[in-house]
Amino acid sequence: MLIVDTAIRRRLATGRPVAVGLYGVGFMGRGMVVQAERHLPVLRFAAICNRNVERAIQAFLACGIARDDIVEVHTHAAFADALARGKRVVTSEIALIAESPAIDIAVESTGHVEYGARVTLACIAGGKDIVSLNVELDATVGPLLKARADAHGVILSGADGDQPGVTMNLVRHIRTMGLRPLVCGNIKGLQDRTRNPATQAGFARQWNQTPAMVASFADGTKMTAEQAIVANAVGLQVSQRGMIGRDHDGHVDELVDMYDHAAVEALGGIVDYVVKARPSPGIYVLAGAQDDNQRFFLDLGKLGKGPFYSFYTAWHLTTLEFPISIARVALCRDVIIAPAAGPRVDVVATAKTDLRAGDAIDGIGGFKTYGIAENYATARRERLLPMGLAEGCRLRRDVARDQVLTYEDVDLAPDALVNGLRAEQDLMFPVAAAATAQPHLQGETA
Repeated sequence: MLIVDTAIRRRLATGRPVAVGLYGVGFMGRGMVVQAERHLPVLRFAAICNRNVERAIQAFLACGIARDDIVEVHTHAAFADALARGKRVVTSEIALIAESPAIDIAVESTGHVEYGARVTLACIAGGKDIVSLNVELDATVGPLLKARADAHGVILSGADGDQPGVTMNLVRHIRTMGLRPLVCGNIKGLQDRTRNPATQAGFARQWNQTPAMVASFADGTKMTAEQAIVANAVGLQVSQRGMIGRDHDGHVDELVDMYDHAAVEALGGIVDYVVKARPSPGIYVLAGAQDDNQRFFLDLGKLGKGPFYSFYTAWHLTTLEFPISIARVALCRDVIIAPAAGPRVDVVATAKTDLRAGDAIDGIGGFKTYGIAENYATARRERLLPMGLAEGCRLRRDVARDQVLTYEDVDLAPDALVNGLRAEQDLMFPVAAAATAQPHLQGETA
């Protein structure tokens, strides 16, 4: 923050704001546009691409932009002309933002795996840096997309303000002090695998969100995708399928006594979550010291005698912080969070109810499935179905509630781009055929 705010002041002094193209203007996207247009003038949202163009128009109107200054376009020439005249552009054509030399950076905020994959590939091919809020896509094929972005010389980054980016901020601080992050945790207020769009409809109306989005929060799928992203960025695993996920009505500092240090060390560190703990809805990182000097000063700083030391951030402020991520990437070339190498943790589809042969699986946050975490190597060896591929699949046979789905249980959705991307990623990051036993954290259950 102390670097990006200086970079923002310098860019403002030039009189040339960063031109941003946004894909997807749902709940989070709209809030981000309004926040940036009102309070971060270094960013100018020049164009919004949305399948429902009227929603894009309404987002610009909510910023106080006059209707006459908003132009709907469908060609490259009309796009360029409107921007040259100082207009804001709305469109349903993915290629216009991705291929426009007038757009400095793209933001992907769709939350949909298949559509988000098409957007991301178009932006990479068009040479656009991308800030992505699409954790579902990242958890499915993030390492492959990162490799493609690197090959094209562009940045593909997650966002600060969402829990993975907030976690990575803290991890970077911890590592810079020479400490080792060993447990990266997500703090949840509720976890109920049975929640679906019907049970969450009232809450969704209250906060102007979609029932499926809210259901994906409540059933744990969104959080699991977030933790898979953290694992892939930091180089961590899960200690067991589904993570540990304690209920703990207390402060996260108390978690230092609830993990087996030797077992966590043997795994090289883990991702996890806790329900009901404080401060909520933030994140926590339990770190380890590497020498006596660190241990002495951590004790002096009132963090205890170890072996775990508790660090946390009490909040993640979503749309208030997302625009800062755009500035960090555009002005500082700073990646907030991205896969470090190959995948470490996968999100696998699990039956939310008894499924019957012939059933079609709906989307994330739907009625049919939820996602849980499994180590990538285990998921590959057992041919577990990635949650990001589940939408549109049709069941070949009955699957009982809470059973993890495999590729053999389903026919994949026909013509889905993400199926091919995932197959390519699996070839890029092979897994040894022989399973390697992993230490289990004694006495801990999901």
